[in-house]
Amino acid sequence: MRLHPIIAALRKHTFGVALIALQIALTLAIVCNALFIIGERMARIDRPTGLNESDLFLVSQMWVGAPAGSDAASTDKLDSMLLQDLATLRGLPDVAAAGPMNSLPLYPSSHTSTVSQKPGTDNPGTLLHTNIYFADDHAIPTLGLKLVAGQNFSASDVQHRRSQAGGQSPTTIVTKALADRLFPDGQAVGRQVYFDGSASPSTIVGVVERLQVPGTSRWTNGFAWYSAIEPVRLDRADLLYVVRAKPGRLAAAMKEVPAALYAVNPMRVLDDDSVESFADVRAHAYRADIGMAILMGGICLVLLGITAASIVGLTSFWVGQRHHQIGVRRALGARRKDILRYFQIENLVIAGAGTAAGAGLAIGLNVLLMRYFEMNHLPALYLVAGALIVLALGQGAVLVPARRASRVPPAVATRGR
Repeated sequence: MRLHPIIAALRKHTFGVALIALQIALTLAIVCNALFIIGERMARIDRPTGLNESDLFLVSQMWVGAPAGSDAASTDKLDSMLLQDLATLRGLPDVAAAGPMNSLPLYPSSHTSTVSQKPGTDNPGTLLHTNIYFADDHAIPTLGLKLVAGQNFSASDVQHRRSQAGGQSPTTIVTKALADRLFPDGQAVGRQVYFDGSASPSTIVGVVERLQVPGTSRWTNGFAWYSAIEPVRLDRADLLYVVRAKPGRLAAAMKEVPAALYAVNPMRVLDDDSVESFADVRAHAYRADIGMAILMGGICLVLLGITAASIVGLTSFWVGQRHHQIGVRRALGARRKDILRYFQIENLVIAGAGTAAGAGLAIGLNVLLMRYFEMNHLPALYLVAGALIVLALGQGAVLVPARRASRVPPAVATRGR
């Protein structure tokens, strides 16, 4: 079928054609960027933390009247209280392992630092952003981390200090991503690194496969798996315990923790909200991303629905106007499938023009989003996917009025207009 008659017919309906093409262009521009936002959010949500998240939960509590001084006696008293809590947690019948930590992946608290192969801060080219987790020798089994090189901390490696006190632990465990970045030769175990510009080295004793940093914002994307664990118990009034329940005993373990800790020392703030499964931590951390993905998905569906309805309405209007012309074509030998193909090609021409304009609008909208919001460059794949969706939508929307046009009988040509 030649395009010339179709284009000539469209010229008689310039306003309607331009309106539909513009609507398709705007829909494509918004849908492409919305799909890209959804894709980015879903990719962020699907990032592995490196933890064995099943049967894992957190206990956050605060002691009342705990020693507030920074002297050695106060610090030792706090540490004694902490160790008593840990012994209680590890002795519960439904608990497999437990340990203190300053934070966790996806948890809204972090200790961001830098790491380098050289001491001091006068080497900006070699400084890498990283996150420091403070934990004891029970961290790896409690978190379910996979040790791929070296060994775990020993009990003698673990130090304790007030959270405000500085200091560099002589040993550390790092993630494989961080180890490979620092030592591309793959031999990180036994090598020394310097955290936060310290002049004291820390020796890498082990490498874990993966351990995500706490933050989920775009700022952390560049070092999402650059984490290190230092063998330090932080002595402070507010504490975070990470607990692994025995398989299938998560609910029971979470239920028995508050009573057990109160029995040891009732001078603390601890309630049911203080005991949280890691599944709830994950859901809370990505609540905004999930909400944004749902919102963008809803916008896409609404825009596509409006565009489809507009195509159906305009094509139905044109079919009504061309009723006699269609009958004449049928009388001259046009088959039903020829009429159907005519309207489908006509729609494809309009949608093609709108898609071409929409691709440019999509790129322009993406540039604005990159300038004013945290968004990356729109990949060509999303433009192609969006164009295919819009073109398929147009063909589907025009099908009903086009089939109605194909049923116009040849006898219509003999009737007066």
